[in-house]
Amino acid sequence: MAITMTPAASQHVSKYLQSRGHGLGIRLGVRTSGCSGMAYVLEFVDDTQDEDEVFETEGVKVIIDPKSLLYLDGTELDFVKEGLNEGFKFINPNVKNECGCGESFNI
Repeated sequence: MAITMTPAASQHVSKYLQSRGHGLGIRLGVRTSGCSGMAYVLEFVDDTQDEDEVFETEGVKVIIDPKSLLYLDGTELDFVKEGLNEGFKFINPNVKNECGCGESFNI
């Protein structure tokens, strides 16, 4: 089981952690939402729980709860700029289909 980040994603997260002044990394999870069933959730993490899984890429930690890891195993987190838009892109091999707006998915 593994979660990875591209260099662009790890640099982006690292920059924001530095400007924030504290934090261990980011938490990646899923929640029930949207028209396809599940949506990704990202937030800064200041401490971990005993059951959390921690993955590290280029010194940046991605923390995931065991329940979310079932849906996210093998996911690569990227940070992309497309025209005037920029944001995280989730390359998740477990996704069977996504909604038209790209905000939710199902497994």
